[in-house]
Amino acid sequence: MYYERFAKRGKTGCPLCPLSANKRILRNAIKSCQVIYSQFGLAIHQNDHQARRRFVEWAQNEIAIVPDFHKRILFSDEAHFWLNGYVNKQNCRIWSEANPQVYVETPLHPEKLTVWCALWAGGIIGPYFFKNDEGHNVTVNGDRYRAMITSFFIPELNNHDVQELWFQQDGATCHTARATIDLLKDTFGDHLISRFGPVSWPPRSCDLTPLDYILWGYVKSLVYADKPETLDRLKDNIRRVITDIRSQMLEKVIENWTSRLD
Repeated sequence: MYYERFAKRGKTGCPLCPLSANKRILRNAIKSCQVIYSQFGLAIHQNDHQARRRFVEWAQNEIAIVPDFHKRILFSDEAHFWLNGYVNKQNCRIWSEANPQVYVETPLHPEKLTVWCALWAGGIIGPYFFKNDEGHNVTVNGDRYRAMITSFFIPELNNHDVQELWFQQDGATCHTARATIDLLKDTFGDHLISRFGPVSWPPRSCDLTPLDYILWGYVKSLVYADKPETLDRLKDNIRRVITDIRSQMLEKVIENWTSRLD
């Protein structure tokens, strides 16, 4: 028979049935595979590579002149922290012969905090939580961003030598309004890395922002451990986790930044 001619023999020396042979082939094929996770990022536009190359060349040149230049950059960013945390769908698989019809309920409009921080080799400024005049948690716009700079960020900078520091921000609209850029120039002069700033920050460069590639993920991995049920509790957790970050960790993060320029 055709199957008898091509069937492999098992440990007992008996021919394997076609079904068993197929199972073995499938099992071996699966063993040779690996799990590949999708990586999500912002779409790259046509001129992004040139903008990034110009910034990288500028930064590498500054480091060549001043070896610790990268330690003088204040990287900044905002992030949303949802009260219900986040769900990793990779951890929500159920293996069963029958569909157990398990559903995970999530609120239609979950509550959240919008948090801002600035990070550099010398420490972290923040967190700052955006609120309106009534004390309600809100997202960021130009007026709120400038109010944060005026009432929180600049006073915090009084503890540092501003003339030696550079300030970086991404190209979000609330960051790059004319009034915002003028306000930041009044404080940092030419030491501003931003769209429409003296030094242009390359668009869609989350991988060059330490808050994006390490800080926010690290903080979010810890603040939901006790399943906070109120925004105040979540806020306390965020403050605690950020306060507990050691200077050695920040130094490593900033050193890693230079390798991302290669």
